Amino acid sequence: MSQVETADAVDEAGAAPEVREPGPLWTLGLFRSELTITFRRWRTLALLGVLAAVPVLIGIAIRIETSDGGPVGNGGGEGPAFITQITNNGLFLVFAALAATLPVFLPMAIGVIAGDAIAGESNSGTLRYLLVAPAGRSRLLLAKYATACAFCLVATLVVALSALVVGAMLFPLGDVTTISGTQISFADGLMRAALIAAVVAASLTGIAALGLFISTLTSSGIAAMATTVGLLITVQILDTIPQLHGIQPYLFPHYWLSFADLMREPLHWDEVLRNLGLQGVYAAVFGSAAWARFTAKDITA
Repeated sequence: MSQVETADAVDEAGAAPEVREPGPLWTLGLFRSELTITFRRWRTLALLGVLAAVPVLIGIAIRIETSDGGPVGNGGGEGPAFITQITNNGLFLVFAALAATLPVFLPMAIGVIAGDAIAGESNSGTLRYLLVAPAGRSRLLLAKYATACAFCLVATLVVALSALVVGAMLFPLGDVTTISGTQISFADGLMRAALIAAVVAASLTGIAALGLFISTLTSSGIAAMATTVGLLITVQILDTIPQLHGIQPYLFPHYWLSFADLMREPLHWDEVLRNLGLQGVYAAVFGSAAWARFTAKDITA
């Protein structure tokens, strides 16, 4: 019997054709495609440009203020953490820039990317076409979240590298004085900066999962982004009210600035690990909620 006759016989018997599940390489290709689309958007490039400009503005402002030989903020220690030490060592601009952008600029950028992940596709009418491919909703959602986490890392590195370049151009570089008062080499200081950047990027995975969950609740990308940013601002306010100290350790931004403990000698890991654990809980809870919502959602656009 020929192959055509065999196929006809199978069809006449009513057997369903075999459907192959997409393998790991196909899933990796989906992630690569999402990554490429996200980082080619003008909105993404604009967000990264704004983040890169923050260390430039901080460095220039400090350079102008200290041009007469005076201390930063008249020696009063105003401004983000590490800012008074920038004039002695440009590497501290990395730490100051991360401390300045982490409470607002970085999480707002993540909220825009994560909030638009699903809702933006639905609003533009491309979500149904994405699901026609053998990706499956779970794989597509995983690729979206992985892309948001990749943006967390890239955005953090953009801030850190911009600050490092500006710090090297405007201020001297050399051995680093830790918060504990001890000195470490410049190479060790660079390693601390890389470690801090990694911790800061991981600190944003919770807000990324929250934004992705909100994105599955609506078909409007603008509404999802606005809601995510609004929740971020609300939680930040709650974290500053003394009467709410009982719930503050459970709010995702509470331990964000704990990365300063990585500039101590020896390293203090307690609050850093609490922060990473808390972000893991938020990622698991809201990631699961996003999966439950998205896999049961009726896709009409």
